[in-house]
Amino acid sequence: MIGRLTGVIAEKSPPQVVIDVAGVGYEVDVPMSTFFNLGGLGERAVLLTHLTVREDAHQLFGFLTHEERATFRQLIKISGVGPKMALGLLSGLSVAELAQAVSRQEAGRLTKVPGIGKKTAERLLLELKGKLGPDLALPAAVANDAQADILQALVALGYSEKDAAATLKALPPDVGVSEGIKLALKRLS
Repeated sequence: MIGRLTGVIAEKSPPQVVIDVAGVGYEVDVPMSTFFNLGGLGERAVLLTHLTVREDAHQLFGFLTHEERATFRQLIKISGVGPKMALGLLSGLSVAELAQAVSRQEAGRLTKVPGIGKKTAERLLLELKGKLGPDLALPAAVANDAQADILQALVALGYSEKDAAATLKALPPDVGVSEGIKLALKRLS
C-alpha cells in the first residue's frame, strides 16, 4: 500500500492534485481543506495517503494530517459511505467539527454537506458514536470569537488542534486575537 507521498505539486484541479515523485506523477484526490492548505505549483508537498483498489480503478486519496486520514478510514468502513462521500464530508466539515457533530448528535450539521441526506446523516451519527476521539471535538476552552480565531490561526500554522487548545487554556480569557497568537506561539516554541 502507498502510505505517503513526498514530491512536487505538478497540477492542481479541485479536488485532485498531481504529485510528481521522482518523475512519476500520482493523481491524488484530496479534501478541500487539504487542497487549500497545499502550496502552489512547483512547491514541495507531503501527503499521507489511502489507496482504494476496486475492480475498475485504483484511487489514491491524500491528507495533510493523521487525524484526517484516520477519520476518512473510519468513514469508509460505514455501509453506504464510499470514498467520494467520505471526501465530501471532510471537505464540508473539519475533523473537529465532525467529531463535535457526532458527540452532540447533530444530524442537521451533517445534512449541510452536499450529498448527505437526513437518513445518511442519522446512520453516520449512529455508526460514528464513540469512534471519533473526544480530543478531536472543538475544545470547550473556546469561549469567544477571539479564542476561536486564535485556535484557527494556530491550526493553520501547523500545530495540532490538541496542542493549540491546550495553549489556548493558558491564555488570559480577554486577550485579543493578535496578542493571543503572539502569546500562544511563545508558549508553543
